[in-house]
Amino acid sequence: MAYPRLAPSSFLPFLLLSLICSLVSAQANEDATIKTMEDFSGYPLHERNDPFCGSSSLPTSLSVDGDSLQRQINELSTFSDTPAPSVTRILFSDKDVLARRYIKNLMGLSGLSVREDAVGNIFGRWDGYKPGLPAVATGSHIDAIPYSGKYDGVVGVLGAIEALNVLKRSGFRPKRSLEVILFTSEEPTRFGISCLGSRLLAGSKVLAEALKKTTVDGQNISFVDAARYAGYMKGEDDLSNVFLNSGNYSAFLELHIEQGPILEAEGIVTAIAAPASIKVDFEGNGGHAGAALMPNRNDAGLAAAELALAVEKHVLDSGSIDTVGTVGILELHPGAINSIPSKSHLEIDTRDIDEKRRNEVIEKIHQSAVAIAKKRSVSLTEFRIVNQDPPAISDKSIVKAMEDTSKELNLPHKLMISRAYHDSLFMARISPMGMLFIPCFKGYSHKPEEYAASQDIANGVKVLALTLAKLSLD
Repeated sequence: MAYPRLAPSSFLPFLLLSLICSLVSAQANEDATIKTMEDFSGYPLHERNDPFCGSSSLPTSLSVDGDSLQRQINELSTFSDTPAPSVTRILFSDKDVLARRYIKNLMGLSGLSVREDAVGNIFGRWDGYKPGLPAVATGSHIDAIPYSGKYDGVVGVLGAIEALNVLKRSGFRPKRSLEVILFTSEEPTRFGISCLGSRLLAGSKVLAEALKKTTVDGQNISFVDAARYAGYMKGEDDLSNVFLNSGNYSAFLELHIEQGPILEAEGIVTAIAAPASIKVDFEGNGGHAGAALMPNRNDAGLAAAELALAVEKHVLDSGSIDTVGTVGILELHPGAINSIPSKSHLEIDTRDIDEKRRNEVIEKIHQSAVAIAKKRSVSLTEFRIVNQDPPAISDKSIVKAMEDTSKELNLPHKLMISRAYHDSLFMARISPMGMLFIPCFKGYSHKPEEYAASQDIANGVKVLALTLAKLSLD
């Protein structure tokens, strides 16, 4: 049977209809898949580069997933070289590498674009609808000194990721990009350098050179070898690539536990104290503990003990409660009960919100070291100021934004200074800076008993999220 031939033009409506039906079906299937994934994750997986996708006005409802956040804090604490409840996570150790992988995975699940620099600073970015503007950054660290707790620094990293998730769930759309930073080695545990990652971001050329050439740990492993073991600095020798330009961020904000006993609610930091570290070595003759007569001894151990007491005296004589000093390390050689110490080594930490007053204390400690060495007939073989950083003042507009946000959320707050130093101290050199504290139990920190209540963490995340939203629209 012969079928009638149709003109080609008569096929066109049928082809268009078929094509439209196929596209609609494919889109429906894709939308269903995306919706399922979004329902599971709690935030959009894909966002159009459209300023009208989401709301650019401030969110009116903030929902923190406190259970999920606490679970993440607990999970991260398992990446430790010591048993629970303590946490030990040393820079570039196997546990540190696993913890970093965990954070990068969370960033990816939150829809952030992730990158790392040569020393392991990790960045997770949520692009705003004006991505060319300087971004707003937040973050902290996850390395932990031996036998410490699970909240120091961690609240500021996991809390920052959750703050962005809070804003995503609210439908907010940032104008400026928002970026979470995990800073490398805030603690000085392995290489004796505190805030290593943020110092480099702030452009420390001296540190960059030292890390490449002279910095080793207690096992004489170089920083470069340790970094390469962890997957960093591969084929890279120029650490100036880590440096950020001033103006790269329009604001930086760090959420952190207080690490002190003052707070009962949120604390808004107005300034961070100026830290300084000093290394001191005395050398005497040593000798037999029984045979050497007391008047004839040149005891390097007693010289160290006397200097430790002098540190306490000079700090107290400053007349300010904001001046503090600590002899955190005191080592004697040869370290035998029946041997007079022939060598002693001290490491001293002193800090103050007033840089001039702190430097006066350092000078008095030096004068005492010289006088003690002469009095006890020992040699002062080293008095070296390892670092002598200036204080950092919080940006007034960021402080006001946090104050206003706390009031809007009906959360009490207190203006205060931070005597502990943080990565914010160095970020303040390249960006307007602010810090937000939450209470921690009895002020405990750097010990297994460190604890922050879930509600206090959630309140901190709410203040952080809404403040970041305001700063991103500025």
